[in-house]
Amino acid sequence: MEMVPSEENQLVPKEGMFWSCRQSIFNEMKKRFSQIENASEEPRVLCIVQDTTNAKTVNERLTLNLPASTTLSKLFEDVAHKASYVNGTFDLAWGKTGDMGSLDPSSEMSLTESGFEPGKRNFLQLTDKDGEQPQIASDESGTAGSSGLDDSSQERFIGPLPRDGTVGCSSDYSSPSYSYSSILNKSDTGYVGLVNQAMTCYLNSLLQTLFMTPEFRNALYNWEFEESEEDPVTSIPYQLQRLFLLLQTSKKRAIETTDVTRSFGWDSSEAWQQHDVQELCRVMFDALEQKWKQTEQQQFSPLTADLINQLYQGKLKDYVRCLECGYESWRIDTYLDIPLVIRPFAASQAYGSVEEALQAFVQPETLDGANQYFCERCKKKCDARKGLRFLHFPYLLTLQLKRFDFDYTTMHRIKLNDRMSFPEELDMGPFIDVEDEKSPQTESCTDSGAENEGSCHSDQMSNDFSADDGVDEGICLDSASSTERVLKPKSSLTFELFSVMVHSGSAAGGHYYACIKSFSDGQWYSFNDQHVSKITQEDIRKTYGGSSGSRGYYSSAFASSTNAYMLIYRLKDPSRNAKYLDCDDFPEHIKHLVQREKESEEQEKRQREIERNTCKIKLFCMHPVKMMAMMENKLEVHKDKTLREATEMAYKLMELDGVVPLDCCRLVKYDEFHEYLERSYEGEDDTPMGLLLGGVKSSYMFDLLLETRRAEQVFQPYKPGEVMVKVHVVDLKTDTIAPPVSIRAYLNQSITEFKQLIAQATELSAETMRVVLERCYNDLRLLYVPNKTLKAEGFFRSNKVFVESSESPDHQVTFTDSLLWKLLDRHGNTIRLFVSLPVQSPGTNRTICQKVGGDTEECSEGSKDNRNSVEAILEESTEKLKNLSLQQQQGSSTSDSQKSSDTSDFEHIESPSPSQEPDSSSVSAVVAVDNRELENRIRAASGGAYSDPETQFPGEERSDSEVNNDRSTSSVDSDILSSSHSSDTLCNADSGPIQLANGLDSHSITSSRRSKANEGKKETWDTAEEDSGTDSEYDENGKSKAESYYLYFRAEPYAQEDGSGEGGQKCVLVHVDKRITLSAFKQNLEPFVGVTSTQFKVFRVYANNQEFESVRLNETLSSFSDDNKITIRLGRALKKGEYRVKVYQLLVNDTEPCKFLVDTVFAKGMTVKQSKEELMPQLKDQCKLDLNIDKFRLRKKTWKNPGTVFLDYHVYEEDINISSNWEVFLEVLDGPEKMKSMSQLAVLTRRWTPAQMKLEPFQEVVLESSSVEELKEKLSEISGIPLENLEFAKGRGTFPCDISVLEIHQDLDWNPKVSTLNVWPLYICDDGAVVFYRDSTEEPMEQSEDERNELMKKESSRLLKTGHRVSYSPRKEKALKIYLDGGPVKDPGQD
Repeated sequence: MEMVPSEENQLVPKEGMFWSCRQSIFNEMKKRFSQIENASEEPRVLCIVQDTTNAKTVNERLTLNLPASTTLSKLFEDVAHKASYVNGTFDLAWGKTGDMGSLDPSSEMSLTESGFEPGKRNFLQLTDKDGEQPQIASDESGTAGSSGLDDSSQERFIGPLPRDGTVGCSSDYSSPSYSYSSILNKSDTGYVGLVNQAMTCYLNSLLQTLFMTPEFRNALYNWEFEESEEDPVTSIPYQLQRLFLLLQTSKKRAIETTDVTRSFGWDSSEAWQQHDVQELCRVMFDALEQKWKQTEQQQFSPLTADLINQLYQGKLKDYVRCLECGYESWRIDTYLDIPLVIRPFAASQAYGSVEEALQAFVQPETLDGANQYFCERCKKKCDARKGLRFLHFPYLLTLQLKRFDFDYTTMHRIKLNDRMSFPEELDMGPFIDVEDEKSPQTESCTDSGAENEGSCHSDQMSNDFSADDGVDEGICLDSASSTERVLKPKSSLTFELFSVMVHSGSAAGGHYYACIKSFSDGQWYSFNDQHVSKITQEDIRKTYGGSSGSRGYYSSAFASSTNAYMLIYRLKDPSRNAKYLDCDDFPEHIKHLVQREKESEEQEKRQREIERNTCKIKLFCMHPVKMMAMMENKLEVHKDKTLREATEMAYKLMELDGVVPLDCCRLVKYDEFHEYLERSYEGEDDTPMGLLLGGVKSSYMFDLLLETRRAEQVFQPYKPGEVMVKVHVVDLKTDTIAPPVSIRAYLNQSITEFKQLIAQATELSAETMRVVLERCYNDLRLLYVPNKTLKAEGFFRSNKVFVESSESPDHQVTFTDSLLWKLLDRHGNTIRLFVSLPVQSPGTNRTICQKVGGDTEECSEGSKDNRNSVEAILEESTEKLKNLSLQQQQGSSTSDSQKSSDTSDFEHIESPSPSQEPDSSSVSAVVAVDNRELENRIRAASGGAYSDPETQFPGEERSDSEVNNDRSTSSVDSDILSSSHSSDTLCNADSGPIQLANGLDSHSITSSRRSKANEGKKETWDTAEEDSGTDSEYDENGKSKAESYYLYFRAEPYAQEDGSGEGGQKCVLVHVDKRITLSAFKQNLEPFVGVTSTQFKVFRVYANNQEFESVRLNETLSSFSDDNKITIRLGRALKKGEYRVKVYQLLVNDTEPCKFLVDTVFAKGMTVKQSKEELMPQLKDQCKLDLNIDKFRLRKKTWKNPGTVFLDYHVYEEDINISSNWEVFLEVLDGPEKMKSMSQLAVLTRRWTPAQMKLEPFQEVVLESSSVEELKEKLSEISGIPLENLEFAKGRGTFPCDISVLEIHQDLDWNPKVSTLNVWPLYICDDGAVVFYRDSTEEPMEQSEDERNELMKKESSRLLKTGHRVSYSPRKEKALKIYLDGGPVKDPGQD
């Protein structure tokens, strides 16, 4: 038998070894299957991990679905395996936001014990550990640790990053105190990015270029800041020095530039202004020079004192040379950059390379013909050659590729995207002081930017000349020194490219980023705001540009492309080429600054770590003193703080010191949404809050409540699993519901046990107790099955029950027919409304004087008599209805049909208590008398003042219009905001009774509150009129419609707390069932208003004090809620087919062209002439306007714009569409009506006279057609302007289309090339359009700067009244400025 060694190195039979291995494999498989089976039954935790340690992974997510019993240490192992990191070199933190708490990698606690929630997404962030990036698990994987040059999968930030919103805006959240990007680690390139504040990409590109320039960076380090001489906040060199140090030494991925921009004197608004990077370069260099000149420090090197000129300044000669005698006139200018034209003006081809553009820059032009030059030597005009010669190139050569131009055809700025290549090494030897020997007939090949800049030394060049750079007009070319002409041998003028500033976008806006070569390793990098990545030479070549397809001379104004805009070269000179200073070579003052910045960064990191470990949770407290209201705050407590310490912090936060002792307070778990106390923390005073709250989070699914008690009380323990129940005790004898008493119960308790619990808390009898659960609004459930549990009955965390315990026979009645159900139904549907009554209301005078001012004697005797008479009538009618209601209640069980017939002519209002005596402090409007009889008796008692319902209250109607002048300019039907009727509306009377099953099922009797209220009632609903803006209050015979079922209504006088009712306005506090219709509600208000419901209107008041009339009489008050306000105004209510119309006067030449006149009523089928006839008496009585019917017109009103003119024969609803709360303009005519037909067009015209800087008044022009020629002829006729010189433009905006006289001449689209008015860009298709016109030969008035400023102030004041904002500025774009004194000086004349 063959023997083989076993695991214990003993020889065993080969066959036995086989069976042993087989058994081992079987056991292992069995163990695995067991684990899988257990895992399938175990809840799982979904973990979503975001890797924030690297720019390439920040947008990626790692997903792990783990068993809930997995330990934290195992979680770290799984994350390390999935992310390919070495375990222990990274941290895991909670949260999707910056408020994170780190997890313990060595903890053996399960995921659920650590705060993870099974079945939900748990978000984690993978962060650096102790400021170091995680180690890669395998060096051979070639991921983050390897070079990105050969890794095709490595993401590179070359072009502009996608952004939301405006171009140039960073999508990262940033603030002065915290930046999300700052928590990320430095990129694997070793370089630090800059955070884009909003549109500061141009600034970031320039700052990174200067930082990567060794000579500039080193010189800046050698400069020492003297804090005694200047404020560090406003010192630009010091803030640049700090920024460069942070870029070199910080461990962050990106740092903020807010300190630098603050030293510029910029505020936050400057961050939203995008500027040109070349403009910024010039302005910043100028600011740095001035700052260094102001300093008294002389110990730093001369290079730093004159740093900008030494590094960036070159010299050139601007000359004119006579071609006859050789005489040359010249001067020397200095420059900081060379502007290179991309494409010459009117040329079809662009220059293909920088070398071609440089050659064109120095190519002279010939002055001949009319442009001949007057030669001082020849004493006559001669042909000459004009050009530029480079005398000296700077050490750092800056080339600006002029990609932005102006298209004189479209009058828009454009961007030229043509391809222009540039070499990595540029030889400038051929371009220095080269003589041109060409003949005088040589054509000019360039305009060298003179078209836009005037000359190369005016805008683009600096005019700071050296002391020896004089202008000598009499020096001959032959006498020029050869040593001056040749400054350097040709071999020393080789420059190497190290920075390309790229613009991506169009002339309208875009994004800047920089491609920069490091002089340390020769590697190119892309600095794209906060992202830094390696790039290749191929990426540099992609920035040459090049438009796709064949285009005309100019590209589109909005054509977008990514191409180089500024190039910076450095002279290759080993004797001058510097290297970056290492940290060891820093000057002493820089080393001290590095140490301070390092300490500041460490402090920020510690603070961030504290933030990550801080629990932030909502805190509530029922303050015993401050209005006994629930106060809310936010408790921020470190996870290691104990419950006792957290309670003390909450105690101070809620300002309970001196109010309640600390030992009378405790923190409990609380659910604010359900008002539920989940549990208390007995015996856990020393437990850390992080463990108590289930981990560190920025928000929790629960809250904390700081509970207080009196000294003699004892805190009740709240155990998990208990539910809170608010118990309201109902007293059927008094028809009252008591405030709630809170008790706690268990869901597994039976109804019998629950009744015993309530009996202990309320001292009621459990044997006769009825318990009603309100599960949700409108859903009452009687709990009658003794052994049923609370959970089965639908109890949840927080519940509301009503209990009643008495020996009344109401127990024997079916629940939905019982008094208890009716009381609860009324309680659930009753709302409280504040109703403001009109001043002239007789019913109000009675109630208010009686209840509020009963002890005053200021009322006249006559009014007292009237009040007594009205009061007697109302008391009599109230007593009658009470008696009738009691009789009907007694007989209601015998005959429903009898009740229906007996009450068909009455509106029944249920009294708050049938057995209660009339309360002297309130008036229960229980109207049981025929409405017409009641109205007549009130009128008779008031002296007959209200006898004619059609003509009464002219004064009140006028008051209504005056009060409602401004507030009602844009009124709409308020019932549009309310819910429309549907089959399940609360008060739908035709829904009928809900049929109940015979016997009681396991779910008990449940009924909607509305069902019983409508059971067996007569249908009285009026359908909404399709052809009317309101619902009619009358039936076909003109009789008033009344409701036939009981709905609660109770009203009592109310004195407003703010005193607003002291001026005569009276108020009534109304408790009403919101299922009542508006019609019934108005009828119930009749005794208080003093007139019938057809003679007053109901306005709903919203939060901003706007009032909207409620006109749909058949709709309920279901859209109203507690404490809503209602205003009653006297005036006739609408009938079927009528519309309420607001009439405004149109005053075209007034500063306020829209003035409210009257509120009137138009009817369907009425002609415009008939409506004008009805308007005339109102206008005369209320507005003192005595008009002839032919001297005014009505026209459409759209907001403030006048529209279609209504002709007298037009019929409303046939020719003119009309709607609820309609608005029209009334326009008084100077002469007879010119509009006779709908084919005519009425245009409002206004002349602009530039010579006087004045706008003439409006004049109306009536056109027979939409022809532009006819419009011009009419304008020429009324103005006298010759037809060929007349230009017009359509006004913009809302009438009267106000525009500043400083803007109108150039801002409007004058003389559009169209033949008809109804096409683009005019679109004049209706009456009321505004047209400006002018004489094209008239030039604007010449003004001095002071006159222009004075006119601008007057225009600003004028346009401010109309809401138009004047924005005149000689330059449309905001100029880029750097303020050396810390900020701009505000103009005291500015508003």
